[in-house]
Formats: sequence, C-alpha cells, structure tokens
Amino acid sequence: MASPWKGKARAQETDAEDLNPVITYRHLLSSGLGVRNPLRVCGLSDMDAFYASCEQLRLGLDPSVPLIVRQWDALIAVNYPAREYGISRMDKIASALQRCPHLRVVHVATFDPNVPDAKPTYTDSPNSVTHKVSLDYYRKESKKIMNVFKEMLPGAEVERASIDEAFIDFTEPVRRQILAHFPNLATPPPEGLDIPLPPPPREGGQGGNIWSGLGTLVPISGKPLCKPKKLEDFGDEESNEYPLSDEDEYVSSADAPDHVQSSEASLDADRPLTWHDIALSIAASLMLEMRDEVKTRLGYTTSAGIARNKFLAKLVASYKKRDSQTILRNAAIPNYLRPLPFQKIRFLGGKLGTALAETYEAQTVGDLLGISIEDLQRKFGESSIWVWEILRGIDLSEVKEKPPITKSMGASKNLQHPITHPSEGAHWLRILAGELAFRLQEAREENPGLWPKTLVLHVRQAYDTTRSKQAPFPFTRAASMDFICKAAERLWVELVGTNAEYDKHKAKGRAAAMKITNVFLGFTGVETRAAGQRSIEGFFSDSDRQSKRKAEDGVRAEGSDKRRALGASVRDGPAEFEVGTSLSFRCPRCGQQVRRVIDEVDDREAALDVLKMEHDDFHYAQDLARAGDGNANPNEKRRKKGKVVAKGIAKFFSPVAPKR
Repeated sequence: MASPWKGKARAQETDAEDLNPVITYRHLLSSGLGVRNPLRVCGLSDMDAFYASCEQLRLGLDPSVPLIVRQWDALIAVNYPAREYGISRMDKIASALQRCPHLRVVHVATFDPNVPDAKPTYTDSPNSVTHKVSLDYYRKESKKIMNVFKEMLPGAEVERASIDEAFIDFTEPVRRQILAHFPNLATPPPEGLDIPLPPPPREGGQGGNIWSGLGTLVPISGKPLCKPKKLEDFGDEESNEYPLSDEDEYVSSADAPDHVQSSEASLDADRPLTWHDIALSIAASLMLEMRDEVKTRLGYTTSAGIARNKFLAKLVASYKKRDSQTILRNAAIPNYLRPLPFQKIRFLGGKLGTALAETYEAQTVGDLLGISIEDLQRKFGESSIWVWEILRGIDLSEVKEKPPITKSMGASKNLQHPITHPSEGAHWLRILAGELAFRLQEAREENPGLWPKTLVLHVRQAYDTTRSKQAPFPFTRAASMDFICKAAERLWVELVGTNAEYDKHKAKGRAAAMKITNVFLGFTGVETRAAGQRSIEGFFSDSDRQSKRKAEDGVRAEGSDKRRALGASVRDGPAEFEVGTSLSFRCPRCGQQVRRVIDEVDDREAALDVLKMEHDDFHYAQDLARAGDGNANPNEKRRKKGKVVAKGIAKFFSPVAPKR
C-alpha cells in the first residue's frame, strides 16, 4: 500500500505507521500513558469574536447588532453581524462606519490617572498619551469560561492557551467512557494486556451513525483548498496564536454547500471504525456538552476542533466557524494537511518559511513531505526534526493546566511620547500602580492570603537594553494605588535619578539624553502566605492599629496636598514610604545597616527579631545560589560576554521579549 504521505519524492516508510496504531488492552486499562497513548484525544475551544461578544453581553445588546471593539485607532474585534457588511480588523473606524452607519463602536476600558479607586473605566475617546488600556474585563470573562470547562470535566487537564482559547485533554474521561460503554473490555484475555482489542462495532455500539449531531467531519478523501479568505472573516482576533497565519485563511471543503459535504461524508460511510474513531466521537460529545453549557450559562458561542493532538485540534478548530465544531480522524490527516500552504502554519512562516520555500522550491505541506529527516537536519540543524513532525501532524506537547496562582503580575506601557525628564515618570507610575492594585485586589478576593514578595520596575530607553530595579514589597492591609505608587517612586529615583540630579548634570553637559520608551511595573514572588504566618502588622495591638489607620489617613491627605503643590508625585529624593519609629540593626555578616520604619509596637524586640530573620533569609538564599554554582571560584575574573550566535534552526527566529 502506498504511503498516504507521498510527496514529490519517496516518503519515509515510517511516515504513516501511527495513523492506525494497534490499540491493546494495556492502552485501554492503563491511565497516565502520556502523549504517546494511541487513544489520546485533544480538543481546542475557541471563543467566537471574543472581545466583541464580551462587550455585547456587557452592554446587553442583541446579538444581531453590528459591533466593533477599538483600541485607540485600531480595530481589535469585529463581531459576525458587522462582518456581513464587509468590515474587517484592517479597516479604519471611519471606513467601517461608512459601510455600516448604525455600527456600534466600543473602546476597550482604560486606566485613568484621575480615577481615585484605580478601576478601569469606559470612555468613548480616551487619550493614548494619558491613559492605559485594560483587558481585565476580558480576562475575567475568560476565567468564567475556563471554570465551566473544569466543572464539566473534573479531573481532566484544561490548559488556558490564550485569553480566548483552551486546550482540553479528553484522553482519561474518554477511556473511562469506553469502559462504561463496552464493559467486556475491562477483563483482558488470558494471553495478557498486550493483546490487541477486538474490532469495534460497525456503528460504535450505538445503533446508528456514530458521528450524527457531533459536528463537521473532515472527509478522509480530502479536497483541494480554493480561494483565500481573510483570517478575520473566520478567526478570533483576540488570540495571538493562529492555526495558519495572521493574514489569510484558506477555504476548505467545510465551506462547500451542505449537500456537497453530505456527499463527501457518505464516501466514508463504508470505512470500518477504529477505536480511535470511537474515542474521537466520545470526546466530540463531551465537547458539545461543554460548549452548550457555556452558551446557556454565560451567553458565549465557541468553535472547537477535536483531533489526536494539540496542533491538529487547533488547526481544525477554524475549519468551520462559527458556533461549530470539527472532528479530524487519523485517516483524514494526510489529505487535510497536504494542500495547506506550509508558510501559513504557525512557526513555519517568516525567515524559516522563506528559507524552506527557497531551498526546496516548495509551497505546500505536500511539497515538503518527500524531504528526509537527514536532509532537513543537514541543512537546518538537528532541531529541525520538529518541522518534519509538524508537517505530518505529529505533536507530542502536553495539555498542561497552568497553576491557579500566577507567580507574577505586570503592567507595561509603550510610550508614544518618550519620557525625557525624571519628573515625567510620575504620571505613568501612578497608572501602572493603579493597574497592579486593581489586579491584586481582584486576585485576593479569591485568595485573601495572596501577597507579592517583590516590586520590580523596568525602563527601556529607545532600543537599548532594559534597566531594572527591585525591592521587597512590604505587607499592608490593602495595597492601594497610592501605596504601590510610593514604592515605585523610590525605585524610579534609584533607577533614573532625581529631578535635581538630572538637571544638575544636564546643566554641566554630563547628562545623557533621556528617552524612555517603555515602563514596566510588576510584582514577583506572588504566593499565598502560610496559615498562621504574621506580617509586621501582627505585632500591633488593636489600639495601635486604629492609631495607625488614622495616621495613614492623615499622611495620605497630606501627601495629596504635596503632590498638588509640586505638580508631580516623584519628588527630588526617595518618597516617604511609612511614618512611625525606626527599627534597625547592623548585620555582622555584610556590614549593612538594615532599617525599617514602622509604628509603635507592643513588643519591639519581637518585631526586631522578625526583621533580622528576614535579612538572614536573604543571606541564606545567596548561600544556596552560590552552592548551586558548584566549584566556581569566586575570585575568578568575569569573562567578557560575547554575542551569542544562533545556530541551526534557531537563527531563523528573532529573540522575542516576554509578553506583558
């Protein structure tokens, strides 16, 4: 039998060996077999036009109302009724309104420095020079959807892939349902667990078409892709990851008329079912129930893909939109992938895609299937084996649920008008502090013990390397915008200097031109404090706490008056962070004077012991870090760092800064 992967030249003999793998009793009766389990089934749920759907529900609009979501002057979401007028994300707002005069235009929420409670607000025309975008509402709605998925599939892995996407590993719930539907398989034969399972019933034991009502079935015969369509006609604008490119998507047979699709499906009717087909059908049924629950309970429609791994599930999720789901059987994989333009697949575009196209004179996946692994690795390095695998729909990445508590929180702003003087940082520090305060308060509503260990400030001058400072973040009853801002001001002064210092150096011609184009403020080490763990406030008596609150209110009011008088929140020196008395000691190990300003306490010695213990922890962490360096000689001179030269396939990818 000829390999279904056959391309320009003779393909490898092993290319298709796992399209119809032998499934044994061991595979069915064992849990935790991992990504190589031949019964593995993954799904991707993709929210339809998510940002636009969020705003439609928030405003209580009828789903038929054309709506777009804008961020400054760009469109970031277009709902399906608006797309019927030919509106896409590439349009300008004026042209979109010309096409649909009754179009509803909504700007995303923004953080306004003049809002005292630091909550994002909605305004028609916020100023990008003074405001900062907030996506917190969309994150909150996304979390609700994830919670529904987890509730519907207890014990299954649900991975939040992006703000509007979730991967689900159906393997374990599917395995349990197969055993429930076919109890005779729970007892292996005397020959042992490695005996293949008997063939499944022709109709899956359900007395009818196993795929009926479960969604669109990709035909095994395949069909050439035809005219290109814009991705925004089908794809979800919110996600930064697309199954194809972020420019075009190609029409598949799913866009054919229903009678044509039915005819294509009937061609597969006589094909014997496999156990993986049974697994796919059960997963599709579970996915359908989950999507229906999200629609009923929350009002959001979703599209989904179900296949053997994450890559294929994501790819096929856009096969037919919207409010639909598509199933890709193993036997349909070769003909589905072969006509795809490979440069439209994620990670196979850009420099790498161009190099592959030029080296092998190729355009589609099928054009590259005849290339051997050896030839690919010889020309693109050993790591290029993943290219060979992706072209064949092989993906061994796990669906891994992310921890519920993020270890960090960040707020960042790319500045259209760079900061050219230290005093200009006050405005953005206050906005970023407000966003952090809002996000921390929301997180603490679910987990009151949550608290960050460190506050970090990064600044970037034009295209220069980012500079940063960090400091321990003290515990307080409520991390208000003012509280975080004061801590940020201290880091700012350490990082860029005071107004007076900068002016002095500039007058003498010694100050380098300041042009800060990005400011990032964030928390690290966000953890839940152990039960019974006390902060410094734990040493205060009730009367002390009441006195402290009155003092804080007075200082807060006084600080506001000072800011109004000075016209900026960054003063010519470190900000006064707290008021009260000082606890201090000189560390015998490092010789530093360690100091903390607090209110009066009932037991001063106990509070001082806490301060010493915290500083000892700092040295202990340093000792552990040094121990991890092995036999490194501390007296050895630091080697001059040279530029790291990327090799193999890595040279086709540019380093990317972390998303913020």
